Amino acid sequence: MKRVVLMLAFALGGCATVSDISQTPPTMNVISGKKPQEYARCIVDKLANSRGALQIEPQKDGVRVIVPNKLSAGPTAVFDIENRSGGSSIKLHESMSNVPVRPGDVGDAANACISG
Repeated sequence: MKRVVLMLAFALGGCATVSDISQTPPTMNVISGKKPQEYARCIVDKLANSRGALQIEPQKDGVRVIVPNKLSAGPTAVFDIENRSGGSSIKLHESMSNVPVRPGDVGDAANACISG
């Protein structure tokens, strides 16, 4: 039964859009000493092997990084990175934020890039 629920969660995770994901509560809300472009490059480097090509979109006060899903088409996470004096504020939104067994590579990369 647990396996069926897990497979269903992965399948539904691919149905989300960037807009849907952005409306979920952030799973991470932090401040970094890195500028938005620097933090975005770090995320892209950390996830390049496990996620493929990430999209970086310029925003009014920073950048948005869209992370593709591993198993299906569509996004699985969105980083909103805004410029602030001395660094950036980062919000991570994930499509399966309420699923405790979601892949941890996105969160691990987000944490590793804060100061490292």
